[in-house]
Amino acid sequence: MYIVTGGAGFIGSAMVWKLNQMGIDDILVVDNLSSSEKWNNLVGLKYQDYLHRDQFLKFILEGEDPFETEAVVHMGACSSTTELDADFLMENNYRYTQYVCRFCMGHDARFINASSAATYGNGEFGFDDDEDGIGKLRPLNMYGYSKQLFDLWAKDAGLLGQIVSLKFFNVFGPNEYHKDDMKSVICKAHSQILETGKLKLFKSYREEYPHGGQKRDFVYIKDCVDIMAWFLEHRDKGGIFNIGTGTARTWNDLANAVFSAMNREPDIEYIPMPEAIRDKYQYFTQANMDKLKAAGCTVKMTSLEDGARDYVQNYLDKDDRYLRSR
Repeated sequence: MYIVTGGAGFIGSAMVWKLNQMGIDDILVVDNLSSSEKWNNLVGLKYQDYLHRDQFLKFILEGEDPFETEAVVHMGACSSTTELDADFLMENNYRYTQYVCRFCMGHDARFINASSAATYGNGEFGFDDDEDGIGKLRPLNMYGYSKQLFDLWAKDAGLLGQIVSLKFFNVFGPNEYHKDDMKSVICKAHSQILETGKLKLFKSYREEYPHGGQKRDFVYIKDCVDIMAWFLEHRDKGGIFNIGTGTARTWNDLANAVFSAMNREPDIEYIPMPEAIRDKYQYFTQANMDKLKAAGCTVKMTSLEDGARDYVQNYLDKDDRYLRSR
């Protein structure tokens, strides 16, 4: 069985979709649906069973494997970069991931984990996924630190050659609709442009970056799951890997891509950035993708313009927002 934790979430449900495309439906979805709208992401997908995250944790802590696990794709975590409850993040993101990793190591199962580009902090040490240098990284928020702690633990435990920990950059695409403020700007922009005809972006507070000139590495969800599928098929590959395009693009580029996909003329308004995040704001991120290429992965990354066009025209415009098995 393939187990996808966070399987009803953004990247997790997209991975279930990808597994279905590969002809795999012997899947256990692990999540905490509660009263959220995440369940919509599972409609139309094929999987064998669902377990609440606490029930799954009980199984793995008992050391048994009633699932005959082939692989665990561990996307289950709190992904809010503004979460302030450090104890919650320690248990939910760091400790829980340790438990799942140990379970996989004890049952010869493939383990693929979601780390984050938030581990790079303000980028003062670059964005290289070199495992020897991860100890010097300084995340700017507790979310990034919780991800950093697991990577450090896996390195110290000598496990990086056996597992995969993926540093996702700015991911966008279908199945993120339940994420409220954590949705991608492309998703928010589509709604905002439909309602007002314009898009609001944060002003810059650094002279070297014009308003809207702050840069991110925007990566399409379909490329992310293609890469994870590649790692499932190449169990001899292990370590920490960046998942981005390798090209930093401005928020203005993103805005123009969305306006173009919607067949509208750009109309951008620059607004003050909340003071609470100004000191923790990343002005530049760009994944170094050399290590993934050197490992032999040949997944071709989608450009920002092509990804925005597919997302807007084939999902958002049609209100067919969810990835479905076909």
